[in-house]
Amino acid sequence: MQTVPIQMPDGSTVPVNLFESSEPRSDLPVIVVLPGLGIPGGYYVLFAQALTARGFHVATADLRGQGDSRPKPSGASKYGYQELVSVDFPAIFEVVRERFPDATPYALGHSMGGQLASLYAARIRGRLGGLILVASGSPYHRGFGIARGASLFVGAAAMSLTSSVAGFWPGDRIDIGGFGRQSKVLIDDWSRFARSGKIEPAGADIDYEERIARLTLPILAVTLAGDDLAPRSSMTNLLAKFPRADITRRHLESPRGHNEWIRQSSTVVDEIEAWFAR
Repeated sequence: MQTVPIQMPDGSTVPVNLFESSEPRSDLPVIVVLPGLGIPGGYYVLFAQALTARGFHVATADLRGQGDSRPKPSGASKYGYQELVSVDFPAIFEVVRERFPDATPYALGHSMGGQLASLYAARIRGRLGGLILVASGSPYHRGFGIARGASLFVGAAAMSLTSSVAGFWPGDRIDIGGFGRQSKVLIDDWSRFARSGKIEPAGADIDYEERIARLTLPILAVTLAGDDLAPRSSMTNLLAKFPRADITRRHLESPRGHNEWIRQSSTVVDEIEAWFAR
């Protein structure tokens, strides 16, 4: 594994970890893993190694302010969905292109990482080979049933209010959802998405909904049994934004839950390998 630190305009550093395939070919696909909210990039190392054993190059990166990224979010943090997909992701993918210049990049997004990967795909259109969404989906409250959806709507609003008062989301003190400490703008963007179902990040320079609806790229969408944070209905709501894409859906009974697949990834890796072989 090779680690390349990159610096963002606000002085934040984000590490990119590069894993070369066990096959000695430079033109193999490279899968860029984009983590969920509050999940360190280092948590995906075993998953990355499983992919390299199947003939893929892999890159993992922390979201700004998470994992080994520094500094941690504070009242001075002003980044949200827009900054991550228009500033951070281009820098991450540039590192990937420099290391694997002959490889076609694919973005794999877990949880919020899948939402961000979708926005990034809308920005660069034909420069991605495809999207892989695992345990991801729209946080729109109507995709979670009546009781849980109502709780999500109220909780999203409360998180936005709390982060506005504190200047950031104090997830290191308020352990709700395991999201960790986060930028106020990022939580506001997620909360708006959860309440309205629309992707309207603060400071957006394009109409993401319109751009996503034009994408024709291939998508592999994997959902997991027992995943209360990204149930199948949540994935359905996200995929509905891609009416022209070539979508392959898979639902796995094992492993269960939202995060377990990262450390028990064989069935997910099987699905990825089969999707590339079709």
